Amino acid sequence: MVKKVGSTEIHARHRASCHCGAVVLELDLPDGIVDPRRCNCSMCGKRGAIAAAVPLSGLRILKGQDALKEYRFNTMTARHFFCGTCGIYTHHQRRSNPNEYGYNVACLEGVNPFELGPVPTSNGMNHMSDRKTQGEPNAQPGSGCCSAD
Repeated sequence: MVKKVGSTEIHARHRASCHCGAVVLELDLPDGIVDPRRCNCSMCGKRGAIAAAVPLSGLRILKGQDALKEYRFNTMTARHFFCGTCGIYTHHQRRSNPNEYGYNVACLEGVNPFELGPVPTSNGMNHMSDRKTQGEPNAQPGSGCCSAD
């Protein structure tokens, strides 16, 4: 768990926003940023975001519900949200655990993601759900944002 990034303390309730400010979120982060990670799936590999997760009840849209756009691909299960004005990915509802949102750590108020230090990359290119459909019934869940999408 990460309680401080650079000089920014991670608050139990921390705000996040897109680049233009049209979308503002409030996240419950009582343990700070838990398990931040990158993912190498087709989506995350292109957006380059560092994501961490919160329960569905731990993310509230304070502003800009109408500005959010949704994108789904592959199994159409994960719901990826981004600002329709500036295009910044803010959060997504996860595929393997639809009771959680992944959120873009770079959207947290005051956080510079380059100050996190090394961040692990999960293997979203080989998602457990995809392996199960390809005949691997004992595939184990991954721990990453899109290995969980």
